[in-house]
Amino acid sequence: MPVIIDTNVAVVANGKSSQATRNCIDTCINRIEQIIQGEEILVLDDKWKILNEYLRNLRSRGEPGAGDRFLLWLLRNKDTLCQTVSITPINGSDNEFEEFPDDSALDDFDPDDRKFIAVACVHKENPPILQAVDSRWLDFEDQLHKNGVTVEFICEDDIQRLHRSI
Repeated sequence: MPVIIDTNVAVVANGKSSQATRNCIDTCINRIEQIIQGEEILVLDDKWKILNEYLRNLRSRGEPGAGDRFLLWLLRNKDTLCQTVSITPINGSDNEFEEFPDDSALDDFDPDDRKFIAVACVHKENPPILQAVDSRWLDFEDQLHKNGVTVEFICEDDIQRLHRSI
């Protein structure tokens, strides 16, 4: 099954998120391991917007955490074990894409996360986006779903707790 991984899943797997409980960290590690073992297929964009965000937030050298090991695996296998879809930046933008839903209810959606939505929309199977602790996504869950985008909140207890505290 294809999936898209929000960067915070790998960051949490590294134990680098003070917001995440031990259960959430273990869940993120498990999902990353499923990809590395071939049980799930990672989907990326052809402009490397997602990969570049991973590179900014994870390490490919030194003593790696689980998220860092995921990045190393990805760098070695992106051309053979991952799926890539084409996204179209609007006017050279880093955060605006033709594939992002034309829906005014999503106007306030985090520009930095729009690449994940664009990839989900353009992929023929509309894969879920795995989300760990970014509770702002909850505010848009229904509208994203109406536009064919599924967000899988893999740390449900943590994200609900974080959302209530906003």
